[in-house]
Amino acid sequence: MSGGVCVVVTTVATRAEAEAIGEALLVARLAACVQYEDIRSHYVWQGALHCDAEVRVSVKSCASLFPLVEACILRLHPYDCPQVLRYEAQASAAYRAWMDEVLQDNVFM
Repeated sequence: MSGGVCVVVTTVATRAEAEAIGEALLVARLAACVQYEDIRSHYVWQGALHCDAEVRVSVKSCASLFPLVEACILRLHPYDCPQVLRYEAQASAAYRAWMDEVLQDNVFM
């Protein structure tokens, strides 16, 4: 795959929502790996302070696929204003080779 490795992060309210997004990305071969973590988020929304349990979704992909990853997340995400963050990352040669193998068969190529 062209482009560097990236990690895309979003949060959702439930494990089912998280896994629906993750599965869609994996089936489309837009992600090589997706991880889920239970977290607690404090944030300001519509002028009020909120504190909620959420699930963090961490998506390992290729930077060149980010527009497609983001579009998939936004299509499936239940929030009005979802967090979609992209971080550039370094990977070991073996991990990068595995990612390239998985991602080369994405349905958008």
